[in-house]
Amino acid sequence: MAESRAESEPLLGRARGGGSDCPAGLTTCRSIQVGPGAAARWDLCIDQAVVFIEDAIQYRSINHRVDASSMWLYRQYYSNVCQRTLSFTIFLILFLAFIETPSSLTSTADVRYRAAPWEPPCGLTESVEVLCLLVFAADLSVKGYLFGWAHFQKNLWLLGYLVVLVVSLVDWTVSLSLVCHEPLRVRRLLRPFFLLQNSSMMKKTLKCIHWSLPEMASVGLLLAIHLCLFTMFGMLLFAGGKDDGQDRERRTYFQNLPESLTSLLVLLTTANNPDVMIPAYSKNRAYAIFFIVFTVIGSLFLMNLLTAIIYSQFRGYLMKSLQTSLFRRRLGTRAAFEVLSSTAGEGGAFPQAVGVKPQNLLQVLQKVQLDSSHKQAMMEKVRSYGSVPLSADEFQKLFNELDRSVVKEVVYYEFAVIGINLFRGVVVAPPGNSSLASANGSAPCGSFEQLEYWANNFDDFAAALVTLWNLMVVNNWQVLLDAYRRYSGPWSKIYFVLWWLVSSVIWVNLFLALILENFLHKWDPQSHLQPLAGTAEATYQMTVELPFRDILEEPREDELMERLNQHPHLQLCR
Repeated sequence: MAESRAESEPLLGRARGGGSDCPAGLTTCRSIQVGPGAAARWDLCIDQAVVFIEDAIQYRSINHRVDASSMWLYRQYYSNVCQRTLSFTIFLILFLAFIETPSSLTSTADVRYRAAPWEPPCGLTESVEVLCLLVFAADLSVKGYLFGWAHFQKNLWLLGYLVVLVVSLVDWTVSLSLVCHEPLRVRRLLRPFFLLQNSSMMKKTLKCIHWSLPEMASVGLLLAIHLCLFTMFGMLLFAGGKDDGQDRERRTYFQNLPESLTSLLVLLTTANNPDVMIPAYSKNRAYAIFFIVFTVIGSLFLMNLLTAIIYSQFRGYLMKSLQTSLFRRRLGTRAAFEVLSSTAGEGGAFPQAVGVKPQNLLQVLQKVQLDSSHKQAMMEKVRSYGSVPLSADEFQKLFNELDRSVVKEVVYYEFAVIGINLFRGVVVAPPGNSSLASANGSAPCGSFEQLEYWANNFDDFAAALVTLWNLMVVNNWQVLLDAYRRYSGPWSKIYFVLWWLVSSVIWVNLFLALILENFLHKWDPQSHLQPLAGTAEATYQMTVELPFRDILEEPREDELMERLNQHPHLQLCR
């Protein structure tokens, strides 16, 4: 009865002095004196403060249920055991791709020497998979209950979680009904979502990319125009000529529109430079101007402009994300303060002095899941107050100690699965493996066959990952581009160009943006200035992420209280 009442009734009193607006007889954390159930209600307040502080530590939302049973479930869900179990389940369902058909359990990926892999019997990997899906279903159910149906309906990640689970279970049922001989497993394409949904860092990265798309699209349009113009010029300059050996080699790069476009796209990455230029340059040195101008505009200007835009957008979104994280931390600690704060008056009076008793805060810190070094430092600071209640500002400054902690927190899986479905088995071992020298001698110089790139294939998951890595590096990626065009058709270029855009252009540039941000901060003279101890600048520099100390703003008290008033499961008496 006490638990249900605690969920339905307001739990907090006034944050500052003045007359109380709480209804007569209402039981709140501040008004707990003595009487039946007082100890249980005070224990509930302690548990609420513990949960709010743990939310602040992990930058989590506090908009969850706060009754006793829900908080017990909440703390169990975020315990090390449950979170490690969930992480292992995500790892396990992603790892299944190495074992499922086509299996990666062979000593080599080279199609000439690879033996027939061991294939798991039908139902083996499916049994492990359904256990993982049941864990994810339980995970979704717990989140839906703790945050409520209203939050569930508005959260696109949770709705997507539900859709992915339903589709995966339906596809799993189809697999068993077809005795594991289905042509396509849709659920394999959806598995990376389980990792994304449970990783705040990956969510932020995807949001950063989404936020940057309009600016990247404008530079992408300029790149497309640049490619098309030079493709037309190249065909006009190099497509004609006599049918001798030198002209034949030159025309192979510009014999038609698709080949010309592909040659210049690869040149944009400098992977086939100077191969694509030498045949024309050997005939007339003036032709070098065409390739030099193309490279200067495309590779040195437009591609670096794209890097600059991605860096700028990344920094802007990172600042916005850090501001949100800072607000969540301040909101969690302020909610804990409001729960624990008491008044110095007696008989139910609400005088001006409102604060948190040190002994109550020590009781909370004992139960908080926090590393021992931070906990010990905070408890020593609390003991220094003696019996003097902590004000809101003092309470907040105490938890600034948490800001000294270091936060320790992508697409290969998806493209590997797609590559397996598109290109599995298209690269076939050449006949007569015992006489490879003669076979290689008849292959064109620099071709897939002559270079013996047979291990670069999509016949299993592990081989696909290595092939995608080699493509991301873009050195000689035109060899793979040409080989799969010959083995599977010209449409294969779309897959490889998309992979180049996603991996080399977007993800690598995001990584460079992070490196640049840290580099610029390290060499910023202002970052090494040491302000006087005890000043506001010293406190701010200590407690906020240094690269953004001049941009991030501390949340105002009215903003925090307004957000607390909007809590769906917690009501403030005002």
